[in-house]
Amino acid sequence: MSSYILSSMSFPAICTTSSQLLNLLRVCINIRNLQQVHTHIICKGFEQDHIVVNQLISVSNSFSSSVAYATSVFERILQPNIYLWNTLVKGYCEHSSLVQSLSLFNRMKKCSDVVPDGYTLTSLVRACSAVLSLRDGLAVHALVIRYGTNSNAYVGSSLITFYGKCKEIECARRLFDEIPLKNEVSWTAIIVGYVNFGDFSEAQKLFNKMPQKNLVSWNVMITAFVKFGDLNNAKRLFDGMPERNVVSFTTMIDGYAKAGDMVSARVLFEQSTGRDIISWSAMISGYAQNGQPNEAVKLFFEMLSVNLRPDEFVMVSLMSACSQIGCLDLARQVDSYVKQSLSNLHQPHVAAALVDMNAKCGNMDRAIALFEEIPKRDVILYCSLMQALSIHGRCEEAVGLFDRMLKEGLVPDGVAFTVILTACSRGELVEDAFRFVTAMINDYSLKPSPDHYACMVDLLGRSGKLKAAYNLLIKTTPIEAYAGAWGALLGACKLHSNIELGEEIACRLFELEPLNAGNYVLLSGLYASIDRWLDVSHLRDKMSERGIRKIPGRSWI
Repeated sequence: MSSYILSSMSFPAICTTSSQLLNLLRVCINIRNLQQVHTHIICKGFEQDHIVVNQLISVSNSFSSSVAYATSVFERILQPNIYLWNTLVKGYCEHSSLVQSLSLFNRMKKCSDVVPDGYTLTSLVRACSAVLSLRDGLAVHALVIRYGTNSNAYVGSSLITFYGKCKEIECARRLFDEIPLKNEVSWTAIIVGYVNFGDFSEAQKLFNKMPQKNLVSWNVMITAFVKFGDLNNAKRLFDGMPERNVVSFTTMIDGYAKAGDMVSARVLFEQSTGRDIISWSAMISGYAQNGQPNEAVKLFFEMLSVNLRPDEFVMVSLMSACSQIGCLDLARQVDSYVKQSLSNLHQPHVAAALVDMNAKCGNMDRAIALFEEIPKRDVILYCSLMQALSIHGRCEEAVGLFDRMLKEGLVPDGVAFTVILTACSRGELVEDAFRFVTAMINDYSLKPSPDHYACMVDLLGRSGKLKAAYNLLIKTTPIEAYAGAWGALLGACKLHSNIELGEEIACRLFELEPLNAGNYVLLSGLYASIDRWLDVSHLRDKMSERGIRKIPGRSWI
């Protein structure tokens, strides 16, 4: 409707007063509309009208991440007042660097007829909070005192938030206590500060003391309970809320999903009114992360049926679900939809999910083509393709890709080394594996983790070097920490029918993981491989006595 007004009506006919121009500015939907109205403002002689120009700058800030247009408008004002300065400073603080924002503020201070107020300083404090600049924030706090705005509740609240984000909780609390007339924003800011600081007990005390609890403060506490894994108290608080909004429901849904309770998450999802894209995303992601990919896909199509456009996070969760299902036709449909619906296809996490989905669904050519199309590849994207190549038995190609990543100047992390060592293990590439471990320690100062040792043990085991694998574990790792590595070696003993070493390792594992059925199954398989069926029977009896059950396997085939 607003674009129709701007395109079909004559400006002279509808806009001859400042109030009419203000109304027209309010219905602008893009920068092009704004430029049209700006031209009309100049033609009608309102270029120096502070109220009109202030609205023009404000709307410009909302449309563009660049402050250039707003600045050009401001520079034409002969004598800008405090309101114009504040609007421009706010734009800089939201869309420009902190250095540029402070530079503009210093220019403002030099104007003899303008004195910074609480609005100005609140914007600057928020800019410091955004980048966690304690030094600059302290300087702005000094200015707050200098200009006498320290008793302003909104300035105080922004400073409390700033100190809370910077983990200076004592400063935040001192400020809170000094505010004479605390409002809901002040109370919420200090509660959030304590939650972020990890002092949940004090956050609860303050919440209980809060005289007028608003919806934001209730949601903050629910989020805190969820963050600390206390879903029972989160639900108790949720049930006691005088009113709830979509944030309240989504927080609880996300909490249940992370705890693996998708039944409770779905109940709340169905009860929620006004569901937004974040609510749908929480449910779809929850299903994907909890091994229910078919439910995730089904819910995605339900979301489309209510005319909600998925964002990149929903699509990444959907691709994760498709990867688990392993259906090539479905992967092709999703791939096509992603290309049509997402403009940020080359975002690293989106590209990595696409590569992973196509690879796990058997379309390696598409996965490689997608990888090569991405102009700016990161470590996550490289890891996705390396893992895919490894899964499909193309381990030497994975090694070549890792070396290519290093040549591009990317720095591998612990996860990247786990991926490449897994590829080396699958391909029995012993020399390459030791080369990577050496580089990890000497070139990147990374300490090998249990996963890295498990990969090396698995590799040596597959290659028949069982004693070398055993010595690696004995000499370099604490037994109690790396049960996974010992399990990998037991699997290798089964592969090579080494009963003596296998029994010794199994005894260690039974002490470390007395209820892990997998270890019993591996030893049972080792006995069976050399026809020691009586030992197999005894082991099964022992499992029954201890109530240990083998978990049924699953396959993508």
